[in-house]
Amino acid sequence: MYGFIDGAIVAGIDGSSSAVQAAVWAGTEARRRGRPLRLVQVYTLPNVRSPIAFGSLDEVREGLAERAEEWLTDARAAVLAEHPGLEITTAAREWNPVTALIQESQHAELVVLGSRGLGGFTGLLVGSTAVSVVAHAHCPIVVVRGRTPHSPPPVTGPVLVGADGSLDSEAALAFACEEAQLRGTGLTLVHAWTDILADDVPRLYPLHVDAAAIERTERAKLTAQMAGWQEKYPDIPIELDVTRGRPVRTLLERGEDAQLIVVGCRGLGGFTGMLTGSTSQALIVHSPCPVAVVRPQLAGTGS
Repeated sequence: MYGFIDGAIVAGIDGSSSAVQAAVWAGTEARRRGRPLRLVQVYTLPNVRSPIAFGSLDEVREGLAERAEEWLTDARAAVLAEHPGLEITTAAREWNPVTALIQESQHAELVVLGSRGLGGFTGLLVGSTAVSVVAHAHCPIVVVRGRTPHSPPPVTGPVLVGADGSLDSEAALAFACEEAQLRGTGLTLVHAWTDILADDVPRLYPLHVDAAAIERTERAKLTAQMAGWQEKYPDIPIELDVTRGRPVRTLLERGEDAQLIVVGCRGLGGFTGMLTGSTSQALIVHSPCPVAVVRPQLAGTGS
């Protein structure tokens, strides 16, 4: 029987250095939250007409299972080297990686993934698959990234949260506040507004945009949204960053000095469609720090 652990921090393992890095990050998160860590490796049989080139189907399955256990053992050792004594369980299974992660998320407090891969999770967070996982996950998803492709994720700087006053950004804000408190760092609410007409209409149709007035209005909205959270988390320094610009570009720029970016699945204003199509790929592929994606009913809970 395949056993789950309720409230665990789950990390997807595929044998890549990126996945091991994500597992260590997940171990740190598990220790902060007082949760066990669960390392999961999902493998699928090769889709070939005949297994002759690989041996019998049973031999292929056995080989994949052995490799999965080796990857899990290596990842577990890497985590324990950083976090001795941490409670860690491992699980290897033959299944579809996306489906497996969604099922894992039903029981997890957080699912953590690397940004690149070699095995079962290769390409997991590219294109429509990312949207599918995030759309159906039952807990927040974190994609672990560093300043450069092979550098470890940053451990200093504030937590950034994309905010626009929507229900999704409120959920992201709740998660971000919790993360900032756990990490003992500050929180920055980032809101980028853009007037599509003013930015994109050809100069043949000049438009006047009162940027100062718009910024005052947007800042007032965020101040109101922030008020309740500042009261709930009085020890967290919270800053507002309201600027005119493209949302993803703004977050990527601000993320250079951050240790975590938190966003909702959708939005109403500056972060509308954050996780659809090329926008999601830009954030996940190019972010200089880990990215957490939160759905409304998931913030601050493991359910």
